[in-house]
Amino acid sequence: MDAEAVAAAARVLVEGGAPGELAGDVVRVLGERAAAELREDPWLLLGVGGVRVEQGDAFARGLLGGACGPGDERRARALVARVLEDAALRGHTALPPADLHAALRGHALPDPEAAVGAAVTDGQVLVFREGGDDEEEAGDEDVPLLLGLDRYAMAEESLAEGFFRLLRSFEGEPGDGDGGEPDWARAAAPTPSAAELIKAAAGSGLVVHSGGEAARAEPAALVAAARAAGLRAYAAAYTENGRRRLAAAVGEDAAVTVDGLLSGAGGPGRAADGSLDLDLLAVLDAPQLSVEEATTLVESVPDGARLVLSGDPHALWSAGAGRVFADLLAARVCPRVVSRTPDPGPIGELVSCVGEGELTAVEAPDKEVVVVPVRDPREAVHRTVQLVADSVPRAFGVEGAQVQVVTTGHGGPVGTRALNAALKERLNPGPGRFGGFDPGDRVVHVPVPGRTLPGTVTGAEPDGLRLECEQGPVLVPREDVAATVRHGWAVTGHQAAGMRWPAAVVVVPGDAGPLLTRSWVYTAFGRGERHLSVVQGADQHLTQAVAGPPAAERTTRLAAVLRELTAQG
Repeated sequence: MDAEAVAAAARVLVEGGAPGELAGDVVRVLGERAAAELREDPWLLLGVGGVRVEQGDAFARGLLGGACGPGDERRARALVARVLEDAALRGHTALPPADLHAALRGHALPDPEAAVGAAVTDGQVLVFREGGDDEEEAGDEDVPLLLGLDRYAMAEESLAEGFFRLLRSFEGEPGDGDGGEPDWARAAAPTPSAAELIKAAAGSGLVVHSGGEAARAEPAALVAAARAAGLRAYAAAYTENGRRRLAAAVGEDAAVTVDGLLSGAGGPGRAADGSLDLDLLAVLDAPQLSVEEATTLVESVPDGARLVLSGDPHALWSAGAGRVFADLLAARVCPRVVSRTPDPGPIGELVSCVGEGELTAVEAPDKEVVVVPVRDPREAVHRTVQLVADSVPRAFGVEGAQVQVVTTGHGGPVGTRALNAALKERLNPGPGRFGGFDPGDRVVHVPVPGRTLPGTVTGAEPDGLRLECEQGPVLVPREDVAATVRHGWAVTGHQAAGMRWPAAVVVVPGDAGPLLTRSWVYTAFGRGERHLSVVQGADQHLTQAVAGPPAAERTTRLAAVLRELTAQG
């Protein structure tokens, strides 16, 4: 990063009353001309993560004085983009016009309709018919519309086209056996569902597979069968934690992470045309894929290859925009295999019941599941620390690092910040001399939104903080530590998705509100392999959440685009 550009941006920020420390982020977003661009349009600051609208307004007033107002077209343009980006953080790839207008009014924009119209005219925002082109005959006034930023619109269009490319380019293999199936389609399989998946993948370029934790063995069996037949087959998990569990079934050379696969750090590498050099790819934890991640992945799979997307439909959706796995299931454009392999033991029984909307007491003779009722946040924190530091390790013979706390959010009296402060004081007290961290602290590193790397602090040096993560040592640059590293004895449900530990302590706060959903409970309760403790402070709200809708709805277009392509043949 150009030091002069950062210094120039810092001067402009300070002149407008904003913290100069934001300069690095501003230059990363706006480029080396950041200082000049901010002077011309101060509301560009709203494109930097973490900057609130009122802070952007204050910065604009600091630079422009009375020359700006709430209806300034530069402000309107920035607010339209900001509202749609904020919606993307909640998973939406588009919004109905009424929702977008209401959000803009909430920021005191005088004429939201005119602002959105200008954004559409400029190409900043795209307009779509909610049900696809088939509804045009009903008359424009009767057709629901959606508004979205071009980046998400293009991702959903490209992803849908990529799915159909795989379906249409697939021709099977020369030397197929009787019935048009390759010989490996009849390979021995550990379960009937695994056999069904192997057969489906042998005959289609795109397959979706759904099931719980035990069902992960089925795509592993598919990859093993394909590799035994000489195919270049790989299995990808979303997290390193998941990859390690997968490697135990398919071998180290066949198991990769999605990030490692796309970056070239693992897997087969690239062919001459830039596509992945493989014949079959099974992607586990597919619900964790945002629409942009899924698009990049599918565009990398070569023509004629087989892609299997596998995941648990009851689990939390991606941290990024979209609901790719759910939309693909809903569109019914390719073979689907539903696992009939149940998750074992009391934890598996409990999680399965939650998935069906029921919170049921289960028999746990060996204390596999323990519920700890608490009356208030202070007791919840106290009991959580007690469980992690003493009760669970002593009862189950697991080390503290093998016990993971999961809660609903970062803030509040029982959020990750409060729990981690209490856990650090008990488990690894210290002055936090390295930006709030000490050697031995458990942390999570989030290099990009939605990507969580658990690790342990090993030290620091002038260039940054040194961590030992599951995939190896990591040096976090000094300027990125505050924004990308948190203590990690306690994490959120989204951060824990795709990972498992020998024991999990799930904290259900009484003030969780809308964060407490069936999919959150399902995901959090399933993080423990041998033991689950539930620190229950929500009383009947937990039962109501499990019985309620699986998750907050997301407005997306992928299913409609897939249906349009199906109708076009």
